[in-house]
Amino acid sequence: MNEEQEKNTDEYINSSEVAEEDITANDSTQLEISEFADKKKLGFGFWLAAFWLVLISFLAVFSPILPFKDADKNYIAYEQKENPLTGKVQERPVQPPYAPSGEHWLGTDQDARDILSRTIEGARISLAVGALTALFGMIVGGTLGMIAGYFKGILDKIVGAIFLVVLSFPGLILAILIVALLDRSLLTISVTLGILGVAPIGRLARAQTLSFSEREFVMAAETLGAKKSRILIKELLPNVLIPMSTLAMLVIAVAIVGEGTLAFLGLSVQGSATWGKLILTGSGLSTLESSPWVAFVPMGFLFLTVASFNYLSDRIRDYFDVRDIFVTRD
Repeated sequence: MNEEQEKNTDEYINSSEVAEEDITANDSTQLEISEFADKKKLGFGFWLAAFWLVLISFLAVFSPILPFKDADKNYIAYEQKENPLTGKVQERPVQPPYAPSGEHWLGTDQDARDILSRTIEGARISLAVGALTALFGMIVGGTLGMIAGYFKGILDKIVGAIFLVVLSFPGLILAILIVALLDRSLLTISVTLGILGVAPIGRLARAQTLSFSEREFVMAAETLGAKKSRILIKELLPNVLIPMSTLAMLVIAVAIVGEGTLAFLGLSVQGSATWGKLILTGSGLSTLESSPWVAFVPMGFLFLTVASFNYLSDRIRDYFDVRDIFVTRD
């Protein structure tokens, strides 16, 4: 009887241990599912960042027809002062810059130009530089990367060597050389910064193409005799485009900051206000001490825009990161 009780006790203990393992396994699986579900929620921060980018883009595009002040006009203010020699009251100009007020919501710069209007005008050029940079990187880098990833062989090695050279060359020095030797137009600066984005986007496109080129739908298209160009455009491009787009958002952010760096070196877009130029205008020590809004307003716009692009890129990447979360156990 004692032996039978001990046997039953051992079986009960073993069954309890198995049950505990199953509970632990289920909890682990549920945790993984919960984490996966959280990534599938874009969240409030995503929509807030998207709202800011839509707002600043709208203002930048439509600022010429919106009721903003003239960005290039000098709004000199005058005050009534008595002339100590004649005793008459005369109007005298007040030395700018002027602090934020009802007339100028974000103040003026040293030339009495409205900061808000100039910041919105600068957004048009800075965002254009970022967009053109990312577009150039996606077209050139994406095309080279997909071709290298699909055809492989010697072509892959050549393209890989090109990407390696671009990545190895100091980006800022390359940008300074190209802009200094050519001109400071919007297109030149965008293409220059775009060259720096070719290699990262191209390497990502190559890796994604290598992964998807082994999938069943690509192999089926090849078996049916589809042309290489059709496979690249119809089958592979839609799957590579989303990862490239997330990286392109980072390229836009880097390009906006890069334009600001070139502005401090006197190599920004010629004849146009940009965020980099506006920050440079207010970067003097005396201006920072007496009129900090001249530099900090465009700096704040730049920071919010770059941070929004970075955040959107991270959230979209996580949202489309489809992975198997179910664990198979024996």
